[in-house]
Amino acid sequence: MSRISVFAVFVIVLASCNPSNKPGRSVKFQQYFVEGEQLYTLHCSNCHQKSGKGLGLLYPPLDESDYMQENLSDVICLIKNGSSGGLVVNGNKYNQSMPGIPTLTDLEIAEIATFIYNSWTHDQGIIEIQQVTKMLQECNTGS
Repeated sequence: MSRISVFAVFVIVLASCNPSNKPGRSVKFQQYFVEGEQLYTLHCSNCHQKSGKGLGLLYPPLDESDYMQENLSDVICLIKNGSSGGLVVNGNKYNQSMPGIPTLTDLEIAEIATFIYNSWTHDQGIIEIQQVTKMLQECNTGS
């Protein structure tokens, strides 16, 4: 096999591993996913790790997380507003505070959510900006 053929096969295999390239994913989904991955890497991966596995009992996992699966609205609020209380994820108590990122726009939060909810073991589909805006309004009013 020539070098070019090996490279082409590598690119195809690599592309097929990216959840944003699944058949039927819209261009909008792909854009949200890619932008969300960049934002996640910048703002979240230091604690939750690139793998989404978290960091011991300090920072909870996002991959295989019962909390994420059951609390989409809370996760959206946590991204924006943070938390100083503890969380229970997969039966483990995490007491580290999580700083919010109040400078993120609703679109950026939708992109991060789309990335984390479609990475690792998750396959939620796009998290629309309208959903995020509504959830943020509800967490800001305490509803």
